[in-house]
Amino acid sequence: MGVDDLRTGTWVTYVAGRATSVRVRRCRVEVVAGPDNGRIGDIEQSVIRVGAHRDNDLVLTDSRVSGHHFEVRLDERGYRLRDLESTNGTFVAGMRVCDVYLSPGTTIRAGSTQIRFEPLDSSIEVPLSTRERFGDMVGQCVKMRELFARLERLARTDATVLVTGETGVGKELVAESLHEYSPRQSGPFEVLDCGAIPENLIESQLFGHEKGAFTGATNAHPGVFERAHKGTVFLDEIGELPLGMQPKLLRVLERRQVRRVGGTRTIDVDLRVVAATNRDLSVEVNRGRFREDLYYRLAVARVQVPPLRERREDIPLLVEHILTQIPGGAQASIGEETIRLMSRHDWPGNVRELRNVIERAVYLSEAPTSPGALAQGSLSSADGGEGRADPAPGDALVVPIDIGTPYKKAKQALINEFERRYITELLAAHDGNISRAARAAGIDRMSIHKILNRLELENPGRSS
Repeated sequence: MGVDDLRTGTWVTYVAGRATSVRVRRCRVEVVAGPDNGRIGDIEQSVIRVGAHRDNDLVLTDSRVSGHHFEVRLDERGYRLRDLESTNGTFVAGMRVCDVYLSPGTTIRAGSTQIRFEPLDSSIEVPLSTRERFGDMVGQCVKMRELFARLERLARTDATVLVTGETGVGKELVAESLHEYSPRQSGPFEVLDCGAIPENLIESQLFGHEKGAFTGATNAHPGVFERAHKGTVFLDEIGELPLGMQPKLLRVLERRQVRRVGGTRTIDVDLRVVAATNRDLSVEVNRGRFREDLYYRLAVARVQVPPLRERREDIPLLVEHILTQIPGGAQASIGEETIRLMSRHDWPGNVRELRNVIERAVYLSEAPTSPGALAQGSLSSADGGEGRADPAPGDALVVPIDIGTPYKKAKQALINEFERRYITELLAAHDGNISRAARAAGIDRMSIHKILNRLELENPGRSS
């Protein structure tokens, strides 16, 4: 596949068997009917956005077009169009579409506008990083090395960065690495989870408060922006920020000044802002849940972290890396068969889920043995029971005591493992029939369903 094969949007260049760069095809979007008839954009990037708002790659004046109407993502399989929950829909061949791959020359209708999409026979080169680690992130696949190359460039700047990706992909690690490799690395790195703070306290957490500003404010308190002065502030789950609070955040981003709740003094702050969300903020803008002007301020530079299912070749490297970070993990080993099981799993919880499985394997393995068998058992349960080894005679639930592990965490890990093993074996003994299993165990059916959902287990037999 390459520049002459218009079916592919991106392809990898190899030198001496090693990927060195990604080629991104140049594409043309041309308005062939509607208020903007004749407008043409030749775009050389992997995501092409179309809509009425000014930050789109093709800006339309059609009153029936949403602010962010649709996007086309280029990948090795072609050109993936995704409607961004536009008000009036996106149409291809007369059918309203949500997510579809386009053929070269396809005409797309948005509102009263018709747009012809044409891949061209030229491309640009995007170099890959030579790194396999960046900060606390590891990865050797093309997508991660492409991400590392982008982060290397952004770390040298003070640009505000919006990090997107599914839950558990490691968005906070991206923010930490941008700080670690930036000129601000000697300054503070402050984190605020916008989704974890009650709405009545969010303003105080962001901007601080003076003594007596509200009931319970017995002392003055600096907000996260003050604490991040000369450093970096990471606003996690920015999509959860209440709509009424968004104009105040916008003023801070524009002026780099804060005023504490109950205060009259304006405080200058010198900092870099990195925000993250698992939501599509362009869709949230269309829905009226997120301010358009704040979105522009946050998305000066965009970074998307790939899910683990799109970088399975990194799993052995990730396992090795995670083991070095877990108390007792350096003495553990994960067998090749377990790695193969891991590589077949979809990992809906991404790297966070992988870490949880490995931690459980290390913490709950029997002292004389490797945690490989336990990890294999955990993964086979998640994957429907394939490859599950029969327990050895006298296989007891033995957990070595590690006082370096917090009490509550160690206790909950033991309970989780007991429930996993009990429910898995109970259902296997009753051919997956939840009703019979519940009667035999003296519990109700919903209790079994709740345990399966909480521990992300599959029923090892047939479902009832």
